[in-house]
Amino acid sequence: MEIILLEDIEKVGEKHSIVKVRDGYGRNYLIPKGMAIVANKSNRNQLDSMKRREAAVEAKFIAEYQAIADLLKGKMLKVGAKAGTSGKIFGSVTNVQVANALKEQFSVEIDRRKIIMDDDIKELGNYKVVLDLHKSLKPEVDIEVFAE
Repeated sequence: MEIILLEDIEKVGEKHSIVKVRDGYGRNYLIPKGMAIVANKSNRNQLDSMKRREAAVEAKFIAEYQAIADLLKGKMLKVGAKAGTSGKIFGSVTNVQVANALKEQFSVEIDRRKIIMDDDIKELGNYKVVLDLHKSLKPEVDIEVFAE
């Protein structure tokens, strides 16, 4: 059975792709859950118009995300944390704190789930975090963690 995916599905395909799946999987799981539609002629025509519409919307988002990346490029984000005399932080710096600091210092609102931290930040110093703004745009931001 050929279907058009309405969202990314792991091990099946990406959104708006036409894929072949087993009849039962398509008819009993993907289509009833709204994850796919049957790939008939009218749905294929709708797919083309959906792709054009979403490409325009995505281009707008990419432009906004690029503006955010340009704003943050080369800037140091300062995050305060309570720390002991040895430089160790009580707890750790979380992506929520980074999101709040971005909002306060640069007036940029980014969802905490889009902030990717390689390791836990448990000491004072300089670090890098990645902002997963779009699949093609993942700028790095320099963070300085200082004692409050």
